[in-house]
Amino acid sequence: MKVSNRKKRSAGVDLTPMIDVVFQLILFFLVSTTFAILPAINVNLPESTTAQGADIAGITITMQSNGKMWFNDEQVTFKTLGEKLSAFDTEGRKKEEYPVTLEADENVTNGSIVNVFDVLRSEGFVSINLRTSSK
Repeated sequence: MKVSNRKKRSAGVDLTPMIDVVFQLILFFLVSTTFAILPAINVNLPESTTAQGADIAGITITMQSNGKMWFNDEQVTFKTLGEKLSAFDTEGRKKEEYPVTLEADENVTNGSIVNVFDVLRSEGFVSINLRTSSK
């Protein structure tokens, strides 16, 4: 009678190290992903073919087609917009150089936009960018 001392090898693959690596990759991407900080104000921006992208941190004024206006994330009127601008801390920079982004719905009248420009200029802000979407 012959007795075999050979052990049979298992053909299975251990998936534990692969699952650990995939879990670590998922955690890495979740932690390292930066989310765009945009106010939750829906605006249908006008399209432009010549617009240039810019990463601008500063004041954002949003105008909706229904007449509502926002200073960063606070709802304002034309009168309170001037008060907010005059009380705004520009972090030691000159108001002339501090960036202001205007996000106006494509259905906002030109007169309303000009009124916002007037308020901005009267408070000393002249570096104004109009936000558009690309075609």
